[in-house]
Amino acid sequence: MKKKFKFTPYLYILPGLLLVVGFVYIPIIVNCVYSFFRLSSYSSSMKFVGFENFRRLFTNEVFPIMIRNNIYYCVISLIVQVGFGTILALLLESKLTGKGRNIYRNIYFIPSLISLTAVGLMFNFIYSPQVGLFNTLLNNAGLQQFQQTWLGDKTLAIFCIIAMSQWQFTGYITLLMVVAFQNVSDDFLEAAVIDGAGPIRRALSISIPLAKEQLLVCSIITIIGAFKLFTEVYSTTGGGPGNNSQVLGLFLYQNAFLHDDMGMAAATGVLIFSITVLASIIQLKVTKSGKD
Repeated sequence: MKKKFKFTPYLYILPGLLLVVGFVYIPIIVNCVYSFFRLSSYSSSMKFVGFENFRRLFTNEVFPIMIRNNIYYCVISLIVQVGFGTILALLLESKLTGKGRNIYRNIYFIPSLISLTAVGLMFNFIYSPQVGLFNTLLNNAGLQQFQQTWLGDKTLAIFCIIAMSQWQFTGYITLLMVVAFQNVSDDFLEAAVIDGAGPIRRALSISIPLAKEQLLVCSIITIIGAFKLFTEVYSTTGGGPGNNSQVLGLFLYQNAFLHDDMGMAAATGVLIFSITVLASIIQLKVTKSGKD
C-alpha cells in the first residue's frame, strides 16, 4: 500500500522558511547583484560597472588599515573571548568556585546584556584624557608618564576599542562553554579521577575534547563578529583618528549612508560575507565537525 504523503510538518516549517528566505537569502543575492552596479539610493538608475566597485575597494588607501584592524580584533577576540572564556568556564565548573558559582556566572554575563551604544558611551568617558577613569587612576598612582589620549592616539585607538569588546563579550562565551562542560558525563570525569588524572589533565583530555563542537561554534561566532564590527567603532572613534581605527563594517555604513555610494557598500558587504563564510568552512573542515 502506498504511503500517504503528510503536508502538516511542512506547514509548520513554512513560516520560518519564508522568513529566512525573505530576510537572509534574498538580501544576500540582491546585495551580490548590486555590487556589480553603480547606483544611488536617491535615483532609480543603475549602471553596470562589472568589478569596478571591487577594484575601487581593494585599491582604496584605507583598505589595508581596515583588514589589519579586523584581523587584530579577530585574533585578540579568539585568544581572550574563546581562550580565556573557556578557562573561566572550567573554573566555574570546578570545586574552586564553591556555592558562589551562580553569582559569578551572572557577574560575567551582565556586560553582554548592555547595549553596544551604551557601552561605547561609557568607555568614551573611561578613556577621556581629562576626566577618564584610566588617566585618573594613573595620576593617583603617580604614573602620570603613562597617561594617554587613549581614543585620540592613532596606534592605541583600535586596541582600546578591542579591549572594550573583550570586557563585554567574554562572559557571553564563558556561559556558552559552561553549558557545554555541564553536558560532559560525570562518568568520564570520575573514571579519570580514579586513574589519577589531575584537574588540568581532566580538562585537556576530557572536558575540552568533549565540548569541541561548542568550542567551534564559539570560534565561528567570534570570527563573524570580528568582521561585522561596527557599533563599537561608530560609538567611540567613528573610525578616527584619521582612519586608523577604520573597519569594514563602518566603511560599508559610511559609503551607503554618508557618501551614497551603494555599489561600493554592496561590494564591501560581499567581501565581509565571503570572509566569514570562508573562515567558517575552513574551521569546519579543519576540526572535522560532526564526523564523530
